[in-house]
Amino acid sequence: MTRDLRVLRSGEWDRWYGQLELAFGGVPESPQERELWRSLTERERSIGVWDGDACVGTAGAFGFRLSVPGGALVPAAGVTMVSVAPTHRRRGVLTSMMRRQLDDVFAGGEPLAVLTASEPAIYGRFGYGVATRQLRARIDTTRVRMSVPGGTDDVALRLVAPDKASAACEEVYARLVPGRPGMLARAPGWERVPLLDPPGDRNGASPLQCVLAERAGEVVGYALYSTRPEWGPAGPHGTVRLRAMGALDPAAYAAVWRFLCGIDLMASVEVGNRPVDDAWQHLVSDVRRCEVRVQDGLHLRLVDLPRALEARTYQVPVDVVFDVEDAFCPWNTGRWRLSGGPEGATCSRTEDAADLALSVRELGAAYLGGASLAVLADAGLVRELRPGALAGASLAFGAPVAPWLPHGF
Repeated sequence: MTRDLRVLRSGEWDRWYGQLELAFGGVPESPQERELWRSLTERERSIGVWDGDACVGTAGAFGFRLSVPGGALVPAAGVTMVSVAPTHRRRGVLTSMMRRQLDDVFAGGEPLAVLTASEPAIYGRFGYGVATRQLRARIDTTRVRMSVPGGTDDVALRLVAPDKASAACEEVYARLVPGRPGMLARAPGWERVPLLDPPGDRNGASPLQCVLAERAGEVVGYALYSTRPEWGPAGPHGTVRLRAMGALDPAAYAAVWRFLCGIDLMASVEVGNRPVDDAWQHLVSDVRRCEVRVQDGLHLRLVDLPRALEARTYQVPVDVVFDVEDAFCPWNTGRWRLSGGPEGATCSRTEDAADLALSVRELGAAYLGGASLAVLADAGLVRELRPGALAGASLAFGAPVAPWLPHGF
């Protein structure tokens, strides 16, 4: 196959994005959604594979800052809009784009690359590990009651049009980012993503709604949601669909959840993406009636291994030598000594004997504290070469709260 892999040129976005739509089922997106992603596309970071005049492969990247354990915001390439035409599968198109992209990310000085996967099996061979997971649930509010902490009744709730409340919601979101690994600091323009609400995507639900939680005139929480009314022989059994929420303290958090679970004519709350350790699970009277399930979230790759490991802090002092395998980015292959703790860390090449052996994929999975090195060892993916090294490193790599990606890209 004769093909041309290059950066997207001016005037090519529509054909490029059209190939992406075709690869994801062929249903055109709404004008609102298409316009949003056109405005957010970083053209100089968008590449395509062309066979003559036909675009047969797409891949892009956003310049993000990702929260990591310790609260730092680390530059990360947000890999996105990846597709291959069905006529050109199994011809090396995806591999060539991943090769070009990771070379560019490394040259540009970003230590991390992250993505969400349409099919989780695809990206492991390129060194990505599952670094966060997301909780989904359907809470039966006819059978489940929610207890709340003291001070919840001091929080006032107010319905506001989502576009009018956006600035206040973004302020709450921004304050939450450093406290939970895996969250993205939203640059200008990205505040539009939670508000995207094409009528064709509602499937019988209402337009997007917003509730603000306030105390002494300050916004301390919010929720973006829609309602889908339904009626049956026994009466109303509608559904609240939670899009996004955030709160700055336990009382505000409980007030928002109590509101969502108490909306008239609704019988359930659908939760699409929340942290796996989300605190509402400790407030409900019967978690079995919440149909909790978990799936993969953010896939993360260490592109510049020493810079990435130095960018985060560690729960306890750690001094460990990793023997790392990285076939796709061989500059990461070899032995690395990580020394650090809660105040910071250093990472450098060493000739010392290795304590643990693993691939860059496992380091990516453990990087945000979501996957335990000890559990990965139980799966045969990490090998302990020095007795005792695994327990110490696993504890050091942990985090007080589960990492979480609030929205896709």
